[in-house]
Amino acid sequence: MSASNQERLGRLLGGKQTCISLVTFEEEYAISLVREIALNQARVMYLWSVSGGVQDGLLAGSPPLPETRSPDDGLLHFGRLDDRPVCVTLDLAPHLRQESTLRILRNLLNHFDKTGSQLVMIDREDKLPEVIKAQATPFELALPEAEEIEQIVLATLRAAHQEAALEIAISRRAWQAILRNLLGLNRQQIARIIHECVDDDRRLDDQDINHVLACKRRALAGAGLLEYIETPVGLDEIGGLQHLKRWLQCRQGALTGPAREFGLSAPRGVLMLGVQGAGKSLCAKAIATAWQRPLLRMDVGALYDRYIGESERRLRDSLMQAEAMAPVVLWIDEIEKAFASAASRSTDGGLSKRMFGTLLTWMQEHTAPVFLVATANDIEALPPELLRKGRFDEIFFVDLPQAETRRQILAIHLAKRRRDPTAFDLDALAAVSEGFSGAEIEQAIISGLHAAFADGANLNTARLLQALHDSPPLSVTMAEHVAALREWAQGRCVPAD
Repeated sequence: MSASNQERLGRLLGGKQTCISLVTFEEEYAISLVREIALNQARVMYLWSVSGGVQDGLLAGSPPLPETRSPDDGLLHFGRLDDRPVCVTLDLAPHLRQESTLRILRNLLNHFDKTGSQLVMIDREDKLPEVIKAQATPFELALPEAEEIEQIVLATLRAAHQEAALEIAISRRAWQAILRNLLGLNRQQIARIIHECVDDDRRLDDQDINHVLACKRRALAGAGLLEYIETPVGLDEIGGLQHLKRWLQCRQGALTGPAREFGLSAPRGVLMLGVQGAGKSLCAKAIATAWQRPLLRMDVGALYDRYIGESERRLRDSLMQAEAMAPVVLWIDEIEKAFASAASRSTDGGLSKRMFGTLLTWMQEHTAPVFLVATANDIEALPPELLRKGRFDEIFFVDLPQAETRRQILAIHLAKRRRDPTAFDLDALAAVSEGFSGAEIEQAIISGLHAAFADGANLNTARLLQALHDSPPLSVTMAEHVAALREWAQGRCVPAD
């Protein structure tokens, strides 16, 4: 089990780090951590915020000291304190745009370096000036593990019961399921979800599992980076991919304890290259289905659009969240679009390179059972470091489906739309759809259905043949690109089918 937040932060405050930077939304939890450590180390603690000025950090509700509300006055007061205090600032980073405040802070850190006092900066965003970042030791709060989650849930239920009586009528199995589904959420989110479960009916029972799942999906969607993806019930809903399916079956046992005792390490990930629409996304779903793991999709591209200035921290938080929810399959779709500029001279101030470095470091060092599936369409846009042996367990090439696979795909999509596949000439359809991707075959069936519905007729083979004739596939409109991709994959990748 990894060291707790209190143990890790305690080591920093017990050492010689003058300044510690802690970026989090869990402000109250962070303050309580520092307070507990200060008490354990028999040290005084002071807290500054622009709303309350300087206060005694060990006594809840202590009155603020006069004339210390401004950041300049608060930092100057810290500099006059004796007895090696632990000083905490809340949301100081935005105020450091003022030259006077920044200068006072730099002087304070130099003074603390000589006296042994320490400053803990708790901010909601990673916006410290570079000169302060160079002096500060970053500290990231780990998400709660199973044991802590249970303690948070119990404490939340006890507090709710004191407000108004609760009825607890939950089976042990449902209780464990709720705790398991709260993995990957922070402490505030966990407490809020449990409150929502019991606020209306003052009861916690087996039916609340669905509410927890719905709240978790909403929480992940709110973060904007991780998304729950629904997967097929079984691999029989996925046509072709025979080599990939055998590879998955061979390694499924490697996820168990006996495999580790045998000397095997858990599979770490695969890179799926291939023609657009050929089924790379379906491969990610196939892996999650085969191994019966949840599938999380990471939208790395959203980092650059929505979180400029703190992208690396958001990426680290998302990876840490995926680890907390393990075992999971983590899917990064079109990875070349997210990190393409890391392979060339970019105009983003090195952000892409730093982001790419963060991902590579995690891929190399993470120990949690998170299986990474990366998909890519443009091999030339991928940084070469990503293709180095050892980054992924295997690199698969997803080509356009062959005749038998096209036949399977046609049967699957017809059955999904309540049509009997045996009523169609699948051999003729498979022959005419040569060069079509799985996605294009599905669209041809949908097009045929629209035409049949408009005419007030039933879907038949002739209508599907017409739909296939009317829509040339990507392999025709982009023949040169597809040919180049296939040529590159020869000898470099394992065919998925």
